[in-house]
Parts: sequence; C-alpha cells; structure tokens
Amino acid sequence: MPKIFKSTVIDAAVDEVWGLLRDFNGHDRWHPAVAFSEIEGGKYPDQVGCVRNFRLRGGGTIREQLLALSDSARSFTYCILDAPLPLYDYVASVALKPVTDGGRTLWTWRCEFDAPAERAAELVRLVGEDIYEAGFAAIRSVLSGQAASSAGTVRVARARSEAVAAASPGAVVGPTADAISAGAIVVHEYGGPEVLRWETVSAPPPGRGEVRLRQTAVGVNYIDVYCREGRFDLLVPPGVPGMEAAGVVLDAGPEVYGIGPGDRVGYACPPVGAYAEVRTMPADLLVVLPDGVSDEVAAAGLLKGITAEFLLHRVHPVKSGDVVLVHAAAGGVGLLLCQWARALGATVIGTVGSAEKAALARANGCAYPVLYREQDFADAVMDITGGQGADVVYDAVGRDTFEKSCAALAVHGHLVSYGQASGDLEPVDVGGLASKSATVSRPNYGHFIATPQALRAITDRLFEALRTGTIHVEPRQRYPLAEAARAHRDLESRKTMGATILTVGG
Repeated sequence: MPKIFKSTVIDAAVDEVWGLLRDFNGHDRWHPAVAFSEIEGGKYPDQVGCVRNFRLRGGGTIREQLLALSDSARSFTYCILDAPLPLYDYVASVALKPVTDGGRTLWTWRCEFDAPAERAAELVRLVGEDIYEAGFAAIRSVLSGQAASSAGTVRVARARSEAVAAASPGAVVGPTADAISAGAIVVHEYGGPEVLRWETVSAPPPGRGEVRLRQTAVGVNYIDVYCREGRFDLLVPPGVPGMEAAGVVLDAGPEVYGIGPGDRVGYACPPVGAYAEVRTMPADLLVVLPDGVSDEVAAAGLLKGITAEFLLHRVHPVKSGDVVLVHAAAGGVGLLLCQWARALGATVIGTVGSAEKAALARANGCAYPVLYREQDFADAVMDITGGQGADVVYDAVGRDTFEKSCAALAVHGHLVSYGQASGDLEPVDVGGLASKSATVSRPNYGHFIATPQALRAITDRLFEALRTGTIHVEPRQRYPLAEAARAHRDLESRKTMGATILTVGG
C-alpha cells in the first residue's frame, strides 16, 4: 500500500495557515487543480461526515469525506469516496504546528492508499507532486504574495488554458494589457430613473487578485434604487450601479486561485458596477456557478437568495410550527421567503397589493395572502392566528408598515426590518416593545458575506436548496441592459412581480 509523507514550512503564523486549510470546502479558492467545490446535502464545511464534491480543472470529479477535525490540534483527516483514478481506500491527514523560530508554520500532509501495482509509481508521483506540492506552493503564494511556481501548478495552469481555448475560442487564457470597451449604465448625478444613461466605458485588464468578466445577465434590486437616489454611499457619481450579475471569466490577473478563464461565475455584493457588459473586479467576491444554475437564475436569485438564507437561517432561524409574516410577498425576496419558510414547516402569511400578486404568492408557499389595500394586515394576522400573532415578521417596506408590524407580533415575537421601500424608519419607541417582549433586528447584508468563507457557507445552502427544488427562482421580467431606466420605473411603480433581470447581448 503506497504511503506518502510531505511537509513544508510556511512563512506565516499557524493560525493564518489554519484559517485557509480549515475550510474543507475552500480548496477551489487556492488549489490550482480544483475548478469548483461544493458540500453535499446542505451540511457545513467543518461538520464531521460532510462530503465535498470537487470538479477538477483537467476534468473529472472527486468526492471526499471529512472524518475528523480538531481546532486545538489544527488537524483534519479525510478519505476519498469516488475518484477518476484507482485510488482505493485513500485516507489522508493534514496537520499544522507552529515553528517558534520566526513565527512560521510546519505543514505536514500524509496519505496512504491502495492501487494497481502497475500504476502505483505513477499515482505516487501524481499525488505527491500535482496535489501536495502544488498545494504547498499555492498556499505559500496566497500568504506571501508571490506567484506559485511548482511544476504541478504550471502543469495544471497549462492544461486549464488549453482546455479553455478548445472549449471557448473567444476566451482569453491569460491577462492582456489592453482595456476592453463595452456598454454600461452610468449615473452622473443622483435622481430618478432618468439619470440611468447608456454609455461606453472601459474595463481595464485584471490586476492582482482580479478577473475580468463578460456579463450575460444582471440582477435588478431595490438597493439599486437606493444607490441611484443617493441614500447609500455605495455609488459615488459618476459610477455604474448594480450589485448582482452572472457571466463568464475572460481573463485573470496574478494570484487568482480556483477561478479561471471560461468559468461561469456570479456575484451579489458591493462594490457596485454590475450594470455593464464587461467588468473587472476582485476574484474573491465571485462564486463559481453549479451546472444546474443558469446565468439568468444566478442573476435573478443570488442577492435575493443570499438575503433569504440569512434572514431565515441566521437572523431568525425559522422552525416547524412558526407563523411567519412576509411583507411584499410577491416580490423577489418575498417569494423566496415564502417558499423556504413553508419548506421549513412554517405557516406563511403575506401582504400583497393585488389579486394577481396574491395568486403568485399563494403558488409559492404563502398560505394566507392579505390584500393590504383592502384589509388591515395586523388585524388579519390576529384573525388567522386566533389572536396569537406572528412569531417573526420580515419587513422590507419600512416606514409605512413598521408600527402595524409590531402590532402583528406574538408575545416574544421578532420583527426583522431589512428594507425601507416606503421610506426610512422613524425613531423607534423601544419601551413600546415591552408590551410583547418583542425583538427588533436591522440586519446589514454586507455583514453576512464579509468573508469568502461566510459567502460560501450561505451560497452552499442556497445552491443545495435550488438543486433539490426546495426553492426555485424564475426571472419574471427581462429588459435589455440599455433599458435599465424602464426597469427601475416599473419596479418603483410596483408593476413587477418576483425577480427582474437585465439581459446583456443577444
């Protein structure tokens, strides 16, 4: 049975190295052999027993299972469940120890496996060099800022470039020195939809840690309206609005790991700039899209799906038997909240503005749509619940609904105010919450995706929910990118339902 033992010293503190290696699902962000990674079954990447599914740059997939993890010992053990190579009974372990001389880290990586005798030597070389040595070099380059130079890294990069060139003749396999001119929506001054103007902009070549994308679909969200109006300081004129899009990587700058030319990617985060045909941006803000998630679904659902995930699973974890009130239940986030809350076993009540929107909300898991123009929604909630009220209210409307949302709460209820479509909130009378021992939260989207690890944990659960059909996303309105102003007018006049996207090209 072949056994491999490899070790190296990294010029970084042990906790810094452990922070990278501990994420069992993070190898696609630094290992040059890994194109995409996801944790199966919605488990967390540090949960013993979780299974990660790798898609390799050279083709094929590997499924590995986490057998043990110790933060105190800074070590973990895993095994291979499936692989394109005959690596039988493969078990490996990684361990880190501090080197007191200079605050460095000793990294050991060992494995043993069974293999056909005629291929044993070949597999030992492949695992030892293309996997272990390439991993050492990649981590070292991430932490030191130097380009990786191991033979394994070079081989993988060359194979990736050749594969991209064959599959996508129009893709650039390395960074170019030339900027690319492309169309974009530019805001020169704050104001109404009329300030969204179609212009030609320049997307510079990617720098260190950056990639350049040719975008295929762009998401439209109410935060884009706030940025256009100047409510938030995310957009400073002249600037390009938008926080959500999907597309294909054209080229990548130095020190980009896990993402390469030809990869389909998406994002839903600052900095703004999504309303453009081509964009250059930091690679660590991107997620590689699974095969089952189209570009349009990603553009329509990433920001809304991430929001729904942290609202339902982190800000107020919804459980079976809860009563949930969702405002704007036929909106983009609202529809996902209804679907996902129902799947969690909650009874969903939703406010909507028309019979058509009521039918859409009902079809997406809202058991009790309430036409707020015809009926007081707080009274409706109390009638539906027999006077008990809602355990949690998800409110994206803001000023117009806040007071009655508090009235609709159950004792110990939780009001989650995550938007202000009707205007900024007035000062809150905290003393008034005592009548129900109520809790009010004001979550900030950026705080939940502040690190690549946090973003990955949320999108892992989101992609799994999409894959299993727990939730579904469908862009119900499509506008050409150049007609972003019309999309904003329709959004603000409440003509839209569900998700809206801007299409690029075609």
